[in-house]
Amino acid sequence: MNRRTRLGSALAAALAATTLTACQTGSTQDAEQVAARTSVDADAFPVTITHAFGRTTIEQEPERVATLGWSDQDNAVALGVVPVGATKLTWGGNERGSSDWFDARLAELGAASESRRPVRYDDSDGAPVEEIARLDPDVILATNSGITRQEYAKLSKIAPVVAYPEAPWTTPWQQSLEMVGKALGRSSIAEEVAAEAQAQIVGARQDHPELVGTSLIFGYLTTADLSTIGIYAPQDPRVSFLHDLGMVDAPAVADAIEPGQFYGTVSAERAGQLQSDVFLTWSESPGDLKTFADNPLIGRVPAIESGHAYAEDDKQVALAVTNPTPLSIPVIIEEFVPEVARAVAGS
Repeated sequence: MNRRTRLGSALAAALAATTLTACQTGSTQDAEQVAARTSVDADAFPVTITHAFGRTTIEQEPERVATLGWSDQDNAVALGVVPVGATKLTWGGNERGSSDWFDARLAELGAASESRRPVRYDDSDGAPVEEIARLDPDVILATNSGITRQEYAKLSKIAPVVAYPEAPWTTPWQQSLEMVGKALGRSSIAEEVAAEAQAQIVGARQDHPELVGTSLIFGYLTTADLSTIGIYAPQDPRVSFLHDLGMVDAPAVADAIEPGQFYGTVSAERAGQLQSDVFLTWSESPGDLKTFADNPLIGRVPAIESGHAYAEDDKQVALAVTNPTPLSIPVIIEEFVPEVARAVAGS
């Protein structure tokens, strides 16, 4: 089975998993079952959610949902709620600025037509406040985003904003899903979706016992600048997901990260000090890992030097790993985890 076929299989698994648990707005299921799944929890509103910028109260069930960050849109549709607007996925996204797993879920919800798809706005230059305002949302979900306090204040003039709980870009997928569930009045369904995703993670951990206890550095390397090595922090979602599989941080990680940051950098001259059982990173092309290994400095990273490294060059898979959600987790498990296991084995 080639990689494209396996990716299709993973997307089908994601769709099947959410079908079991998520609410089904606009589906062709039995009317009573649909009504039960689309109903909000009893006494769900008003609800107050605490986050990094304070407390946000949502008085009644939102009907027009806008999302920021690159995972809240997945959580919303996993619960059967189609946003009116979502962040454009400018790296790793498909031609629509979306992801294949999100689009598959839209189709399952009967919302694949252009008239029902969310408007996509670009957050490359910060929160697109004016574009979001034009959509007239009644809630803005930003539980795993990078919005600033100033942007939060501007967005709050449009609608209630549910920001990240502690620091930008570091919210675990479980907590993000829980917060979105509360904001949309669907905590019970969110718990079911989380349990299904967690069961898949447990299965992957059982399938790959060699990962348990393996020390990890998840880095960022680019052929455009071989003078530094980026290192993602333990609380970064892509790293915390690997923790769920039993992997542990190499001691060098703590030394590279400043308090409160999700990312740090190390001079390539210190490459030999970055001891770990495995080194993971991204690459723009399949040949980049060899370029890293051949570099006189970066090639001294012990795991790269010993052949225990992997550089993911499929941007769609990299997007899934960067933003674990109930919809992308099957893709991570089928496409990325086996490559990690091969790197651990040195193959």
